[in-house]
Amino acid sequence: QVQLVESGGGLVQPGGSLRLSCAVSGFRLDYYAIGWFRQVPGKEREGVSCINNSDGSTYYADSVKGRFTISGDNAENVVYLQMNSLKPEETAIYYCAAVAVSGITSRQAMLVPDEFDYWGQGTQVTVSA
Repeated sequence: QVQLVESGGGLVQPGGSLRLSCAVSGFRLDYYAIGWFRQVPGKEREGVSCINNSDGSTYYADSVKGRFTISGDNAENVVYLQMNSLKPEETAIYYCAAVAVSGITSRQAMLVPDEFDYWGQGTQVTVSA
């Protein structure tokens, strides 16, 4: 059964760092892309980063480039999101999601929530002093 479980969220001060983990089961990670998304109340879900585990290519929202790093461990079926220099406005619930590589329509789809088929329950990240 397909399952994605996020972990690693918590409270961090502005400028601090946090590493999120997405543990996947029920499918072969190397045939899937895994994306990280975030959402705050009253706003649309926003694509943050994505990794194509078939070829290792990565994608980032402009707002997080240079600060966030996505990586995958295909052997352990885990995808990480290292978040540095966190800002208060990045407080949100962070979700990981999966889509088969064969289902990717274009590079521009890699950060689009509707393109992803499987979702975790999310982990809360709070950036506050």
